[in-house]
Amino acid sequence: MLVALLAVPLAAQAPAPSPLKLSFADAVRLAAGEVPVVALATLRADEADARVRQARSALLPSLSVGGFWLNRSFNSRSIGISFPGFPELVGPFNNYDARFDATQTLFDWSSVVRVRAAGAQADGSRAERGVTVESSAAAAALAYLRAARGQAAVAARQADSSVAAELVGLAQAQKAAGVSAAIDVTRARAQLVTAEGLLIVARNQLDRARIDVTRALGLDPATPPVLTDTLTAALGAADVPAERDSGVAAALENRPELSAEQARGAAARQTGSAIRAERLPRLVLAADYGVNGPTVPAAIATRQLALQVSVPILDGFRREARLAEQDAVVREAQVREADLRRQIAAEVDAALLDMRSAQAQQAVAAEQLRLAEDELAQSRERFKAGVAGNIEVINAQSNLIRARDSDIDARFAAALARISLARAAGVARTLH
Repeated sequence: MLVALLAVPLAAQAPAPSPLKLSFADAVRLAAGEVPVVALATLRADEADARVRQARSALLPSLSVGGFWLNRSFNSRSIGISFPGFPELVGPFNNYDARFDATQTLFDWSSVVRVRAAGAQADGSRAERGVTVESSAAAAALAYLRAARGQAAVAARQADSSVAAELVGLAQAQKAAGVSAAIDVTRARAQLVTAEGLLIVARNQLDRARIDVTRALGLDPATPPVLTDTLTAALGAADVPAERDSGVAAALENRPELSAEQARGAAARQTGSAIRAERLPRLVLAADYGVNGPTVPAAIATRQLALQVSVPILDGFRREARLAEQDAVVREAQVREADLRRQIAAEVDAALLDMRSAQAQQAVAAEQLRLAEDELAQSRERFKAGVAGNIEVINAQSNLIRARDSDIDARFAAALARISLARAAGVARTLH
């Protein structure tokens, strides 16, 4: 009980995790190399490399050592020995044997091709790791982008609250001067309460977005990230050709999904070739050397050397069925590869369209924001001069809130389009 009571203040005094300063490029770099999903993909690639070595073992020498002691007796009549005078019971007698056994495959073309098939599968696993890296980098970039949007929204709502508080003070001053009615103060306070409520929502959304960032990077959610980048025109940039044909060509060269599909097709073709090669003869050299005798001192050296040739003739047509299955797998891989090429081109086209549209929307939103700020400033001057009520100011403030949101959305959409284009081109891991 005393230990529990002492533990409470100690836990209360435990230092909180220090904030982690994180740039957009740092987030992408961490997601591309140190997150759990990438580590798992790396392990799967290592497993595929190990399977290549396993397949290669069929072509390498095999060596074993063993020995036994045997004490037995047997009925000579049971093995057909029935000579007069030959004892019916033979034994018991001992037999000691110690032996080295070695085998070496001299020719097995099927195993050679299976090694190549395993190598193609390993290439596919490495390409799949590239797919995971790209997806992880894009996911981290998107999470960072949403958090940056959350920061911009909080800053906008803070500015809205400041403007609303200023307008409350202005309305109170106008009322005290007898220039304005009490309804103007009530309207201004209602606008202030609304702005403060939106600020609470924006802060909650920002905190949620920061948690998503830590999850995308495999970090402790208790470690609050401090984003050092904002929604600027350079956020989410990558080295991607701006022209359509160059972008599609770069995507077809860089996309790991296409490399993985090509590796799967190559592995399927190699596996089919290995099945066909099973019809060829197999040549194996086997040897053993050891000592054998009724007692250990009386044991003498013995050896055996054998050259074995096996020619498969018929296996119930199982080989032909496996070959038909593998041919279907090859055709399936060809269909997927062709469809993936079309999908990559479509994704590049869509990303380029989104980028052009987002850039145009960003220019429009920036102009709307400038005009909304001018409208608020002019309506506030008119209210101060007593030539208009504060309903005009309230409307201008609402327009400014919408313009700020539109500007944030436009900048977010532009950065999102840049990330989508980098992902379509297969260079999401180079985002900065």
